[in-house]
Amino acid sequence: MTWRLFRFFLFQLAGAFLGRLLLPGGDSRQGIILGLVAASTLWVLIDLQRVGRLLLWLKRGETSTPAKVDGLWGEVADRVRRLVKAREVKAADSETRLQEFLAAIQASPNGVVLLDGQNRIEWCNETASEHFAFDPKRDVMQHLANLLRDPLFASYLAGDDYGREIVMMGPRSTASRPVRLAVHLHRYGEGRKLLLSRDVTALEQAEAMRRDFVANVSHEIRTPLTVLTGFVETLQTLPLNEEERGRYLGLMAQQAGRMQTLVNDLLTLSRLEGSPPPGGNEWVPVQPLMAACEQEGRALSALLTSQHGKKHLLQVFDAADYELAGSRSELLSAMSNLLNNAVRYTPAGGSIEVKWHVLPDGRAEFSVRDSGPGIAPEHISRLTERFYRVDRSRSRETGGTGLGLAIVKHVAQRHGAELHIESRPGHGSCFSIIFPAARVRRLAAR
Repeated sequence: MTWRLFRFFLFQLAGAFLGRLLLPGGDSRQGIILGLVAASTLWVLIDLQRVGRLLLWLKRGETSTPAKVDGLWGEVADRVRRLVKAREVKAADSETRLQEFLAAIQASPNGVVLLDGQNRIEWCNETASEHFAFDPKRDVMQHLANLLRDPLFASYLAGDDYGREIVMMGPRSTASRPVRLAVHLHRYGEGRKLLLSRDVTALEQAEAMRRDFVANVSHEIRTPLTVLTGFVETLQTLPLNEEERGRYLGLMAQQAGRMQTLVNDLLTLSRLEGSPPPGGNEWVPVQPLMAACEQEGRALSALLTSQHGKKHLLQVFDAADYELAGSRSELLSAMSNLLNNAVRYTPAGGSIEVKWHVLPDGRAEFSVRDSGPGIAPEHISRLTERFYRVDRSRSRETGGTGLGLAIVKHVAQRHGAELHIESRPGHGSCFSIIFPAARVRRLAAR
């Protein structure tokens, strides 16, 4: 500023000197005044030109390049350019942070919806669009109540009590695949709301399974305990002959064996879920496993068909020259459970086939096919659930615990295998375990 004043003073001196020179014969004072006026006018015109260049530079937004203006206005332009550049850097940094924040919300496993003061959607992440069947582009600024018409949610949105969450059915929910969503609204800003959602379907199913498990175990143990208690009281209070006493003791032993089988199956499941999967270094010959299954299956068949006069036609095909990598006890348990289930549910005189064969791609299949009553399609997907029975009365009559197929599923998963179930009512059933090629080899490979 001092330099500018100094230059202006020099400019005025030059104007006064020129004015006096241009009017030598007249009044020197008048020439000086005219020179000062002319110098001031010229100074103002030059300054206006510089201001015009500065305004044009600002209007064009060419702040990335220096303005072609000198003097004080050039310094102003330079300071403006620096200030704008600093603001652009801050804006870019803020934009980067905003995008990182949105990316973090986008990656959240929970649904996030931002609502304005009128409950219109301002933004939502992909999880929320999946939960509520939103279109992130089409449904922006749409009223939330027009898209979610669940009465429970509508009442929750219209109320003022947002201190709790509600559980509602998801818009994509179907009868075969229900979807349950936990939804919670939070206020923020000036009248805005934040909607959070999470899928609790698996949690509710797990809780239902836990309740069913406890109820089923309690029921399965209570029933034989009631029978045992009644027989014990009978033996203690009534005078019985040897034949009656022997019959009661036999029934007591049967109920005690039923409880022991249930406890053993529960312990087996607990061990399968709590231990690391078997490695691929221990090789088990298949033929001894098949022989042990056959022996156990024939014993069970003889027990169940002793009063019918007809036996099961049980065929076990040879599986020599092959071995499996895994745990012998687990493999035997899975194979025996499949065969025992076939024996229990196949009427006396029916046929049961147990096969082992290697598929063209190197995998191996252990299958048990029976001529039993078959299973309706709606039951097949739930057969591996604990204590799930298609026919509860028949299962209890034959001594089943409802845990056999759950054990088979866990053993198959631990060995990288797949459990396949094929069945139609009136056409029997086929249960098969398909082992990966990496766990199958010929005995000669040793």
